[in-house]
Amino acid sequence: MDRRPGCLGGLLQLFLLRTGYDWAQRNVGFGRGGCGGCGCGFLLLIIFVFMLFSILFGTDWGRLVQMIPTILMV
Repeated sequence: MDRRPGCLGGLLQLFLLRTGYDWAQRNVGFGRGGCGGCGCGFLLLIIFVFMLFSILFGTDWGRLVQMIPTILMV
């Protein structure tokens, strides 16, 4: 079954992701202090990139992580 969103659904998800990312950057992002020695802005960027790939390419990160031990056994 095809779980990819349509054009408007995908654009809405990207808009909401960008809005949430901008809000998080303003409140806890770059230049706002650190999170345990590592800047929160960098952590937000990594999370944003994973979510962006999930929206654009339909990546199921949970399934991908479960496959790692199988790939390493080969």
